[in-house]
Amino acid sequence: QGVPIGASRVEADKVDLAREILDLAKKKGVRFLLPVDAIETQKVEPGSPWRNTSRVSPTHGITDGWQAVDIGHATISLYEDEIAKAKTILWNGPVGVFEIPAFASGTIAIAEALARSRATTIIGGGDSVTAVKQAGLADKMTFISTGGGAALELLEGKELPGIAALSDRTA
Repeated sequence: QGVPIGASRVEADKVDLAREILDLAKKKGVRFLLPVDAIETQKVEPGSPWRNTSRVSPTHGITDGWQAVDIGHATISLYEDEIAKAKTILWNGPVGVFEIPAFASGTIAIAEALARSRATTIIGGGDSVTAVKQAGLADKMTFISTGGGAALELLEGKELPGIAALSDRTA
């Protein structure tokens, strides 16, 4: 989307897929919420100085030499509002480097918003499960599974080897 990302990590082999997903969402009229600001730092380690970007746009993004390590305050508010309106939420993956407390605010805020919501909340993936447990909110979620990747593949309609093996068994 042309937004500067500074020194943030990027999976270069996934950029085209991301574009395809955004294009498909647009064609189908699906609202796709991307961060509007971010927490950035020069070093991803405890005690490193950090700051909230004022906005993420093609004219202003992550500062050169800095890395995005969490969603920013405006994005947290945006996501909390959307979570409050949702009926079903599948959460797979933290939104920041939650292992470092200074960069965990976004992930904790999402977990808290899910706990407050009336939605069916499905937490998939080891990191998301760990984050929800660290926040002390696991008991507030509808369903928790460490098999996030497998759950996403199942939702895609892919056949899972374990399920296929059980289906192939004859009595």
